Amino acid sequence: MAAHRPRLGLILSGGGSRGAYEAGVLLFIRDRLARRMGRQAPIDIITGTSVGAINAAFLAATIEDPTHQAARLCETWRALEIEKMIALSGIDLVRSIRLLIGGNPAPPSPGTYRYGGVLETTGLERFVIRSIPWRCIRRNLLRGHLRALAVSATHVGSGHTIVFIDSAQPVPAAWSSDPFVTHRAASIGPRHVLASAAIPMLFPAVRIADSFYTDGGLRQNTPMSPAIRLGADRLLVVSLRHHETPAELADPVRQREREVAYPRPLFMFGKALNALLLDHTDYDLDRMNRLNVILDAGTRAFGPRFQEVINAELTRLRGAPIRPLEAVHVRPSADIGELASDFVRRGRARINSRVARRLLSRLADSESTHESDALSYLLFDGNFAGELIDLGYRDAAAQEQELAHLFRDEEVDEEETADAAS
Repeated sequence: MAAHRPRLGLILSGGGSRGAYEAGVLLFIRDRLARRMGRQAPIDIITGTSVGAINAAFLAATIEDPTHQAARLCETWRALEIEKMIALSGIDLVRSIRLLIGGNPAPPSPGTYRYGGVLETTGLERFVIRSIPWRCIRRNLLRGHLRALAVSATHVGSGHTIVFIDSAQPVPAAWSSDPFVTHRAASIGPRHVLASAAIPMLFPAVRIADSFYTDGGLRQNTPMSPAIRLGADRLLVVSLRHHETPAELADPVRQREREVAYPRPLFMFGKALNALLLDHTDYDLDRMNRLNVILDAGTRAFGPRFQEVINAELTRLRGAPIRPLEAVHVRPSADIGELASDFVRRGRARINSRVARRLLSRLADSESTHESDALSYLLFDGNFAGELIDLGYRDAAAQEQELAHLFRDEEVDEEETADAAS
């Protein structure tokens, strides 16, 4: 078998304004970890969903300059002003209320690429279009700086996940055995990313060709599977959902606050968003680790040809082999919903409008005292982004040894894409 440098796949999750956390993780990799290793770690495959798709596109467009790309991404996040991203005037609020109580949005006019959504997000769309050097994505792919970029979106008509793939290499003909997931080769541009980031109900769906698409997180919020199928040997998975500790789960104060907030619509809406934007990361990683154990045990029991023999049969039966994979999972050590609530109560948001200021305060007060899930998806504020960047940097630093091992320099045997995640 031919040998090659291990291919590193970076997987970025969805979560609205929580995405600044991902920028902090990357900043650690490009800063402190690079100094420790004496080199910049190559990233070969980038996959993203929702806000992760926005970050993924930015990274793909700047991958030729790894030394500065993370700082540029963080600078972009720190410059955000929520009033420029989402329209929060009195007229916009009246429109949103009318839609919430049953009003119908105007039908899409010929040529439009946005439809529906409670919020007016023209500012966010303008920001995405202007902040990313889109033409550089294709250039970096053709010059070999990146192997592939993939973003996931949900097809409105069918509810299926569509994985849009931009690659200089031929896209694999076989994809997922899941009938609800398909892939398409594409020159990824603003519409693909905006479609992936269209938070259901809140942001307008986006037309690509003849169909509308919305947030890819409805079925694939942490897109590990596309990275594996595109050839990644090692995975850096960044998710945006805090995993509550046993102490937090048992905290009677937190539980009582949630019970008090339960009847409030915004509290329930935040929980509904969490449920809609499913995070299967733990399940996918557990499945990957179980496959690794099976391959290791088989090799020990039957010798070094075990993997070759079993993969010949698996390829015949299901069209894809399996192989050992490595992964490091970085996730928030603090509840970002709680951070959002505290941030607004401290008056840290960059807001000029009294209406917008009152709206954010009302959002914070309408949820649990120490968590604001809905608010945390919409708080596109540079100061809040700065706090999340710092959190992402600290959490990555806490896993420095694991990350250094993941990015170690060695060769591995050439294999086809494995099917280790659904």
